[in-house]
Amino acid sequence: MVYETNGWQETFDLGKKLGAEAKAGQVYCLDGDLGVGKTVLTQGFAEGLGIKEPVNSPTFTILQPYEDGRLPLWHFDVYRIGDISEMDEIGWEDCFYGEGVCMVEWSSRIEELLPENAIRILIEKNPERGFDYRRIRVEGL
Repeated sequence: MVYETNGWQETFDLGKKLGAEAKAGQVYCLDGDLGVGKTVLTQGFAEGLGIKEPVNSPTFTILQPYEDGRLPLWHFDVYRIGDISEMDEIGWEDCFYGEGVCMVEWSSRIEELLPENAIRILIEKNPERGFDYRRIRVEGL
């Protein structure tokens, strides 16, 4: 499916809808350029899961767990992963194949670890359509 949003609130709301429909064991792979709205979508996703605490991108910690929602959310930001073996140190398998839901920002950097049935989300800008315009493609739902 392809969605078009025209501001952070619409991107947040799409994330919230996806989070409300998320099921245990799903892995969402989120890609797009810097500043495109990956974390905003994730914040909405977390709210859709019923998570109340603030959600920020775990750029320096790589993984941030949120366990106070309908399902646990394992939020990865693998932008700073230098070597795929760093994922072993975090216990990625327990998250990807556990009872929660995973959101992986910059997932293309760890492609070989991603489950075959992962849900792919690509967020793209188009300056010709306006500064706040986003085209969001969701595949695998």
